[in-house]
Amino acid sequence: MPQFPVVVVGASAGGVEPLQEVVAALPPDFPGAVFVVLHIPPYSPSHLPHILSQAGPLPAVHPEDGEPVRPGHIYVAPPDHHLLVEGDQVGVKNGPKENRFRPSVDALFRSAAYTCGAGVIGVVLSGVLDDGASGLWTVKRRGGLTVVQDPADAQFDSMPVSALEYVDVDYSLPAAEIGALLAGLVRAGPSPEAEVPMSEEENRQLEVEVQIAAGGHALRLGLTDLGEPSPFSCPECQGVLYTLKDGTVTRFRCHTGHAYSLEALLTEVSEDIEEKLYQTLRVMEEGVMLLRRMGEQAVQAGNTGNAAHLLEKVRQVERQSELLQRLTQQAVQSRLDDVLPSSD
Repeated sequence: MPQFPVVVVGASAGGVEPLQEVVAALPPDFPGAVFVVLHIPPYSPSHLPHILSQAGPLPAVHPEDGEPVRPGHIYVAPPDHHLLVEGDQVGVKNGPKENRFRPSVDALFRSAAYTCGAGVIGVVLSGVLDDGASGLWTVKRRGGLTVVQDPADAQFDSMPVSALEYVDVDYSLPAAEIGALLAGLVRAGPSPEAEVPMSEEENRQLEVEVQIAAGGHALRLGLTDLGEPSPFSCPECQGVLYTLKDGTVTRFRCHTGHAYSLEALLTEVSEDIEEKLYQTLRVMEEGVMLLRRMGEQAVQAGNTGNAAHLLEKVRQVERQSELLQRLTQQAVQSRLDDVLPSSD
């Protein structure tokens, strides 16, 4: 493990500005290493290292897998890759998605907690849904320190709110004040009594989940021994989801490695419902067009009885289609209301 403190930071929507504020307040001689996960589309170029290098005194890079961890550096997760702390090296891996994301904040936080124990500080900034809450719980469970952006200061408060609900957080404050706090905490270092012993079962689960994020085969690593099968299937691969526990909170992971919190699973299922509603709507609209064409052919053939029957069928399908259209719009609006910040 690194012989210096490690800071792990997770953010999503609305996270670039608070990240800039945090790194701007770090001193040039910052004695720790900083790891950053920001959710971005998998195939979009990321300019975050340049943005963070310009914002503060520390150099920020997309690291290569296996490069040594050095103090005074910021390591940013490349698109579509998990960023992990692996001993005294940086891990850049293509393991299964967690909470619908790769890179995953939870995966980074767990790897740092597993590697560094009480020598890690976890930070959750602005973002939607709850990626980072489970990983921050693990940081706290291993004796590390936990910091969350004040939800009132966040453009999107879902990630900070989830972390505060999930974890007994040590500090919650505006992003502009987090950098100075980190500088002080890193210089002070962890207290000798900060390390918290974990049970053999907890250690085993953490070890397996870190290895899965690095690309390990979940089934071969013994995922089925860590939890009971749930009645739910994985939205990504349709495999069985196994129930895992962080304290009293339930999560899920499938035998190919995809992981979900309850909120992330509900979001994925809701998106699947919406997609299927649109597919059904498309089929019904195609059915209306087909029935109309058949009716036109019946009229041309002089079969007025059949034409009238087909026209009535068109009206029935159109009524059903209009009802389905309203249901689909309600489903879409409900998801938007869950994700977008309130205008109040």
